[in-house]
Amino acid sequence: MDPYKVLGVSPNATDDEIRSAYRALAKKYHPDNYVNSPIADVAAEKMKEINAAYDRVQELRKAGKTGSAGAYSGGYSETNAGSDYAFIRTQISLGNIDRAEELLNAIPVSARGGEWYFCMGSVHYRRGWMDSAAEHFRTAAENDPHNREYAAAASRINNSRQVYRERRGDDSGALGSLCSICTCLVCTDSICDLLGGDLISCC
Repeated sequence: MDPYKVLGVSPNATDDEIRSAYRALAKKYHPDNYVNSPIADVAAEKMKEINAAYDRVQELRKAGKTGSAGAYSGGYSETNAGSDYAFIRTQISLGNIDRAEELLNAIPVSARGGEWYFCMGSVHYRRGWMDSAAEHFRTAAENDPHNREYAAAASRINNSRQVYRERRGDDSGALGSLCSICTCLVCTDSICDLLGGDLISCC
């Protein structure tokens, strides 16, 4: 049983949205509404299911999970920002790019700082959107100029893009192209190291 589906909400729903959904369902299926009704037993079973789902969601959220393995409770909060981003980084390193992007998009614009831009840059990098990834890494470094990880990512992807452009316009022969390709791969591998993966998984 997926408790979120029972309540009719997304795993990314806020705690208030969870409570509102539960109250609406509880009001609809409350036994008092089905006294002497031929479907009283069905309504009672449904109410039990709703109560069990709500209790399960509360347990999962306290544990920092949802109903599925390796999932995240959603509902960004300032106090849990560090663990939120740690989970998002894990999703990126595991290749769960869609999930990571979904979680990042759920974070309010007003709460997006250097770590948000770094993670989104990592997502775009994994998708092969180099220009967008470079822009996000640059913004991350500007938001937190003392963070060496952000600065390194911005520098390395810019170097990688520059080498790629030079390679495309290089007429010096096969050896020059081969060296440029190798340099580009080294730069790419360096960024992958920052993202917790390897060159093969990143590509």
